[in-house]
Amino acid sequence: MTQSAEKTDLAQIGVVGLAVMGSNLARNFARNGNTVAVYNRSPEKTRALISEHGDEGAFIASENVEDFVASLERPRKAIIMVKAGAATDAVIEQLTEAMDEGDIIIDGGNALFTDTIRREKEVAAKGRHFVGAGISGGEEGALNGPSIMPGGPAESWETLGPILESIAANVDGTPCVTHIGPDGAGHFVKMVHNGIEYADMQVIGEAYQLLRYGAGMEPAEIAEVFREWNAGDLDSYLIEITAEVLAQKDPETGAPLVDVIVDAAGQKGTGRWTAINGLELGVPITGIAESVFARALSSATAQRAAAQEGQLPSGTIAELNVDKAEFVEDVRRALYAAKLIAYSQGFDEIKAGSEEFGWNVDPRDLATIWRGGCIIRAKFLDRIREAYDNNADLPALILDPYFKGELENLIDPWRRVVVTATQLGLPVPVFASSLSYYDSLRAERLPAALIQGQRDFFGAHTFKRVDREGTFHIEWSGDRSLTEM
Repeated sequence: MTQSAEKTDLAQIGVVGLAVMGSNLARNFARNGNTVAVYNRSPEKTRALISEHGDEGAFIASENVEDFVASLERPRKAIIMVKAGAATDAVIEQLTEAMDEGDIIIDGGNALFTDTIRREKEVAAKGRHFVGAGISGGEEGALNGPSIMPGGPAESWETLGPILESIAANVDGTPCVTHIGPDGAGHFVKMVHNGIEYADMQVIGEAYQLLRYGAGMEPAEIAEVFREWNAGDLDSYLIEITAEVLAQKDPETGAPLVDVIVDAAGQKGTGRWTAINGLELGVPITGIAESVFARALSSATAQRAAAQEGQLPSGTIAELNVDKAEFVEDVRRALYAAKLIAYSQGFDEIKAGSEEFGWNVDPRDLATIWRGGCIIRAKFLDRIREAYDNNADLPALILDPYFKGELENLIDPWRRVVVTATQLGLPVPVFASSLSYYDSLRAERLPAALIQGQRDFFGAHTFKRVDREGTFHIEWSGDRSLTEM
């Protein structure tokens, strides 16, 4: 065992896994007055951390799990920052064997929440505590203050709370961390957070696409538009960094950086998990799901190339025939509307998941801790918190009086943008699907009545009536009489 300082006290917290996220998290703990135990399977990374950043605080470095655990004060607290899946299970098993009853293992990676539920049960059976904690903010957040979403036993939160509060982002004096709920609640909420992030990034991309290829604007000019937008209702981290990306020139060619980046978006799975879980819960998170499909389609490069080589017919493509400044303002309002739908759908899924698994997640807590540190931090999260303060049982976020008022001013520009995009032949899957979702909510009748009739015809699946209670079936292959089931 080696030490980075003349400090022989035991560590308050330990970090296992010292890639960029784990290393930055360990440095954050140390910078905020905590003695931090650090361990990595490859000792070289542990040594590099101490060599490069050992002067930032008190570290206790170990080169095996046994020494690492021995360097922690009781109840021991260790955060795992390794690749999700088998690697996480292996580290959990090592720590569980080396730790004692009442010690706490925290998984800070992007684990699937059902894995967290399983792991919590397995670790609890051996007398240890397991906490699945969503950590948002990327590398910068890990170092300077993330938003943290820990689940697990309430007893663990009593021990972990102060030390996590010491490193979390802070907004208006409130740390961006709170106990989300038992077992998998923390990782579930982080999963949906990432799903909202997918939709948010996609609608920003669609707005850029419309300004670039609809209004004929260059990236540097669009960057200034986004900077202006970030000073108003759209004030958010993603809008802020979009302006930076669009203003950036390629260091090698001098061309706009966005023009030399391959237009195939990657993903690590959390958005896909959100979409799958939405289907499993029966929650229509259409904007989030479309954003996942949009990334998948962008990466279908062979298909796209074949479609372009085969010159798929486009039909008549119009030219933008509206005032450019008016169009830019319409796109801004449509972007705001689609972002509201993404958050509303995400909170719907969290509510459904909380009810399904008995977590009792409070949406006001999420709106509070997402205001700083995380990728989807945005000005209107304060309004979201107020909405749930006023009515904790909102059927949908967009039914809050404030957001209804906002949408009243956004709906016409939103419709115009979707129509114009279609006429221009520009894809806007999340703008369009979110608008259809909105119109479906407000529709007095949906074609589902016909679908139920079809289902009853071919499968005798029955239907309900608008004029009385009960379940019914038409004798389609017989005399077409009505039967009450």
